[in-house]
Amino acid sequence: MSGRIGDLSPAQTDVLAQFRGRVGDILPQLPNQSDHYLLRWLRARSFNVEKAEVMLRKHLEFRKHMKADTIVDDWKPPEVIEKYVSGGMCGYDREGSPIWYDVIGPLDPKGLLMSASKQDFLKTKIRDTELLRRECERQSQKLGKNVETITLIYDCEGLGMKHLWKPAVEAYGEILTMFEENYPEGLKRLFLIKAPKLFPIAYNLVKHFLCEETRQKIIVLGANWKDVLRKYIDPEQLPVVYGGTLTDPDGDPRCRTMIKYGGVVPRSYYVQDSIKVQYDKTVTISRGSSHQLEYEILIPNSLLRWQFASDGADIGFGIFMKTKTDGKQIVVLPSERYNAHLVPEVGSYTCHEPGTYIVRFDNTYSVIQSKKISFTVEVILPEGHAPTQRSRREASME
Repeated sequence: MSGRIGDLSPAQTDVLAQFRGRVGDILPQLPNQSDHYLLRWLRARSFNVEKAEVMLRKHLEFRKHMKADTIVDDWKPPEVIEKYVSGGMCGYDREGSPIWYDVIGPLDPKGLLMSASKQDFLKTKIRDTELLRRECERQSQKLGKNVETITLIYDCEGLGMKHLWKPAVEAYGEILTMFEENYPEGLKRLFLIKAPKLFPIAYNLVKHFLCEETRQKIIVLGANWKDVLRKYIDPEQLPVVYGGTLTDPDGDPRCRTMIKYGGVVPRSYYVQDSIKVQYDKTVTISRGSSHQLEYEILIPNSLLRWQFASDGADIGFGIFMKTKTDGKQIVVLPSERYNAHLVPEVGSYTCHEPGTYIVRFDNTYSVIQSKKISFTVEVILPEGHAPTQRSRREASME
């Protein structure tokens, strides 16, 4: 049984009645008191009454703390978010569910996080979700049937390394966790279109924030994505740019009055110079020496990603690969001196070939000053493999 109205087993019907009784004291404070709504929380916890009750009561506290009941009308995001966060609600699928578009490519994660707080981004996503919840209620009244889920379209064209910046991934993870904990069973399906080669690595970074039920609703479309979308969405409800016939009143095929397309955030919006990063390790490298980390890369096309900062002066950084025959080191990324004491250095390299890769922090050129380095280095594997791989060995070289 699906656990939905009209498809409940006798045991599930009993559990629903028991659940309604246990949360009766908070029902008037919830945005919806219907069986449809209560069943969402039960399905999210496999009809475990105790766990569903804990989840729902936590959500009520969340609603009070974030003022979710009035956030659509009473709260306005900072201007930089309004202008440069892409996406929007546009049209309905063939079953009447609202459609939300997330347009990934134009997003400038670093510029946005430099210009607004994570709390502002979280509140923006809450506002958007509450707006969609209200739209579902309107559709339910209009169509005379229960509409409680949305269709999500992720346009991944232009997905690149800037989107894998560690603070951005962490912020996105917090948002996904918020969705999973407070808006269960709200997603009907997620169409992912125009996915680049980098997508499996990007997905591997965030999939652990998603429950298995959510993962199963993700549909990665290929070159025929426009045809597939038209099967689920009437062309009149689908923007021209996505294979339909819908335009703005002025004929814009991108429907920019409904879908924002973001862009690079001007520095005039920046309110901070850097993002506070929690590094995995800190070492002091003596004058005239270096510190290196070895990574055994077993999976082709794994991503070697790093971020580091130095204290007081610049530091050399490079990547090398050991040959299998004689153990000599081949230059992969030439060693250069970086002003990481002024601006944290962030970068990545795709390891197309398996082998032993060496990340080296170089202070051999300094005859006077030792350097304190804080860093995080990760190996991010493609989808289907363990999320990360740590260094096999570290060594200081005099």
